[in-house]
Amino acid sequence: MLDNSDAFIALPSGVGTLDENFQIASWAQLNIHHKPICLLNIDGFFNKLLSFLDQAREENFIPHSA
Repeated sequence: MLDNSDAFIALPSGVGTLDENFQIASWAQLNIHHKPICLLNIDGFFNKLLSFLDQAREENFIPHSA
């Protein structure tokens, strides 16, 4: 997946999609790739997830560079 993609877009879906998206995000944090990662936030589907990630960043569980 990594080698054949120019970017990553997650549509609203289930746990498997979240697992894949977090794997891609962790690879970006480890400098394995520098490709765009997007969440297609239809009707606010990912709003609570984005709020959680914002809070984790504010509390320094996620680096601000991520």
